[in-house]
Amino acid sequence: MVYGYARVSSKEQNLDRQIKELENYGIEKRNILSDKQSGKDFNRPSYNSLVGTDTTAPLLRAGDLLVIYSIDRLGRNYTEIQRQWQHITKDLKANIKVIDMPLLDTTATGNSLDSTFVADLVLQILSYVAEKERENIKTRQAQGIAIAKEQGKHLGRPKAEYPDAWDNYYHRWKAKEITATQCMVELSLTRNTFYNLVKRYEAVN
Repeated sequence: MVYGYARVSSKEQNLDRQIKELENYGIEKRNILSDKQSGKDFNRPSYNSLVGTDTTAPLLRAGDLLVIYSIDRLGRNYTEIQRQWQHITKDLKANIKVIDMPLLDTTATGNSLDSTFVADLVLQILSYVAEKERENIKTRQAQGIAIAKEQGKHLGRPKAEYPDAWDNYYHRWKAKEITATQCMVELSLTRNTFYNLVKRYEAVN
């Protein structure tokens, strides 16, 4: 059996490109599993279903093949990537293929000591690079936040602006001359935005 695995770090990110690459490799869509979670660890539902947990049996069996697009889709923790690689190839006796790095393909190493050595060496280098990039991303984010705070910039989503007729609608709503729903419709506001504006308005008035 051939399985594909795709991962992005957050729910806002798109898995389509990775899934397309896996389908182009010939993997059936029903055999492609994915997670939208950070690569800092391996506590992910779909991944765990592939390799098994203390209480569940793995989907991967001896002789099966797990295909991923790149090593950082497997994870970004140097030690854990190598540990998981060993678990899949040694404990489960399944194979792994990394599409964008042909040297990382246990189906091609066979019994060649040289090939196995090269694959292990490449894995160590790439798993190190994957974790180093995760650390660099965190550092850049922290630096960006620190600079923004120093410059007095607002972090996060911009605050919603009050509509031009806000005062009139707010007072009519408070006087129960109009419903909150009518206010939202006529001011073109979502429910969350309306009540956030009410909260801000009342805090300063």
